[in-house]
Amino acid sequence: MQNSFEVENHLGYRILRWILAVALISGLIVSTVQIILDARRVSGDLDHQSAQTIAMVKDAATQAVFSIDTELAQQVVDGLFAREAVHVARITHPDGEPLGTRNRPLQQTAFRPLTDPIFNAERIYRTPLVRERDQSTLYGYLEVHYDTAPIAKNWLERATVTFASVVATALILGLVIYFVFHLLLTRPLLRIVHSLKQVNPVHPDDRLVAIPQGHQRDELGLWVNATNNLLVAIGDSQKRHREAEDRVNRLSRYDQLTGLPSRDTFMELLARDIEEAKNRNSVLSLSVFGIDDFKSINEQCGFRTGDMILQTVADRLTSKLGSTRFTLARLGSDQFVIVEKGLRDGFQAADTAERILGYISTPMMVENQTVAMTATMGVALFPSDTNQPDRLLQSAEQTMTLAKQDGRNHLQFYVASIDQEIRDRKQLERDLSQALSNHQLHLVYQPQINLENKRVIGAEALLRWKHPTRGLVPPDDFIPVAESNGSIVEIGQWVLDQACWQAARWATEGTPLRIAVNLSAVQLRQQTIVDDILKTLERHSIPAGRLELEVTETSFMTNLSDAVEKLHRLHKAGISIAVDDFGTGYSSLTYLKQMPVQHLKIDKQFIRDLLVNEEDTRIANTIIDLGKSLNLSVVAEGVETAEQEYYLSQRGCQLAQGYYFSKPLPPREFETFITGFHQKIVENNV
Repeated sequence: MQNSFEVENHLGYRILRWILAVALISGLIVSTVQIILDARRVSGDLDHQSAQTIAMVKDAATQAVFSIDTELAQQVVDGLFAREAVHVARITHPDGEPLGTRNRPLQQTAFRPLTDPIFNAERIYRTPLVRERDQSTLYGYLEVHYDTAPIAKNWLERATVTFASVVATALILGLVIYFVFHLLLTRPLLRIVHSLKQVNPVHPDDRLVAIPQGHQRDELGLWVNATNNLLVAIGDSQKRHREAEDRVNRLSRYDQLTGLPSRDTFMELLARDIEEAKNRNSVLSLSVFGIDDFKSINEQCGFRTGDMILQTVADRLTSKLGSTRFTLARLGSDQFVIVEKGLRDGFQAADTAERILGYISTPMMVENQTVAMTATMGVALFPSDTNQPDRLLQSAEQTMTLAKQDGRNHLQFYVASIDQEIRDRKQLERDLSQALSNHQLHLVYQPQINLENKRVIGAEALLRWKHPTRGLVPPDDFIPVAESNGSIVEIGQWVLDQACWQAARWATEGTPLRIAVNLSAVQLRQQTIVDDILKTLERHSIPAGRLELEVTETSFMTNLSDAVEKLHRLHKAGISIAVDDFGTGYSSLTYLKQMPVQHLKIDKQFIRDLLVNEEDTRIANTIIDLGKSLNLSVVAEGVETAEQEYYLSQRGCQLAQGYYFSKPLPPREFETFITGFHQKIVENNV
């Protein structure tokens, strides 16, 4: 306490320095703002004055240049020099030849280095000279250069006065504030410090702090009263400390074993997460899992080992799911709960749940013994299952209980239909991951017909999957799955390789055909896609012009510049680019202008009801006309009747494919079809 009053010699000066510094800075800021605003106003006034001046003489200048009257032009120019600020004035013909001109030197003043960067050394105004009756004919220009020195001088004088007055006012106001601050706060605080020095630490309630005179009802009085109450309470501090510890224990918000939030704390966090999901219109998953047969683990290894296992599980979850997207908690015993936020659908929740089960099933070393375990999980989704926090948790817990009755080490969703859908999707993913290595994938080829000469000029390679138990799986079912998990990259490369091999084989047999291969959005995003395609062509000795890549509009919508750059490289190499399913995407024309496209493929949904549905017919006609205007070939997909084929041919559609000609065929059947198709055409011509 002996050194506590050393601040008496420094606090007042510190306050004074701070107040003066704040006042000075405030004054500088305010004055600077005023000076800047004044500079803008002055600059605007100069522009306004010049506009008025030019407007006054514009008619005379126009008459002079119209009449080629040099005397009148010079009079107009000389009249402008009645203004002190005019530096140069001239009237010129449209080719720049002066009709009248005059100038005088810029004023040389000491303040120019300061004001020229603000106002410029001179302002140049130039206006075209036209007659009101013939606005389209330009007779010349009136050009006026203003010297900014006169206005800059007036502005600088005002700026100096403003700066000095504002700063002085701020400093004076700061001194006054400091004096008032000292009287109302600093001096009473010193008296309180003196009074505190007299307090006996052993018996703090024997001598209380005196309230400074005049401060009985303000904040200082309240502070002194609070301090006195605290001094009185210090004698009973030990008892209050024990009560506080008991209260903290009762209100403990975290599980003492794992350090994760307890059930009560978790419910608060869950309510907050649900509210956030509502605001963002996103999906939230709540997963509850329990360790399978944890009771037996406790009986065999002991409760200490069981506790260490729970701690290890909590540590694994925290390390793997420690981002803000997840909320973790322990519900009690061997049950844990995990909330994942910002989901698009339940498939993401299933992926996360499988990863969690994998984390838990990884063997762990506990007290020199390896322990392996599994867990069973129940999953509920917000908002599809419920939008209430307690109901969501209850749904997941009930689902976990039901799942445990059916076995171990698996997950189950609350709604049976969603659970089955996700299980089917996951099974399809697993089967698809093995389809390529198990030789379950193959290509079929659908011929593309030239409608003018009725010749087969190419084929579209289409992917088919023959599942050992499900039979043929429709591409619309497994292609989105492959694009979602990224396996489409490997599958797409295989398709390209097989199609090029087949094209090379047909070419050696005397049937060179153009092969069309679909390129997915995921493939197009790969950095090496261009090199991969070119290397495949080189490996099979296929000319680039014999390959056509079909892309949909959605393939390049997410990153247009990158997609356009890659497609231009492919086109430059000689590969044809076709837009598949044209007309079903967004802003088709906007993207089409930037793409190196040679072919447009009319989606089969517009061909299906051609000549039956007026709107589909109109769309098909529009695409054909668009192709003609852009010098692009148009390919009609899904042609099924002779009437459709005839109409498209008459409308100018060059190419077509569909069941009217042939369904997609294996290679040998495709070769047989070509022979028979061309033979039939020859017979018809004969």
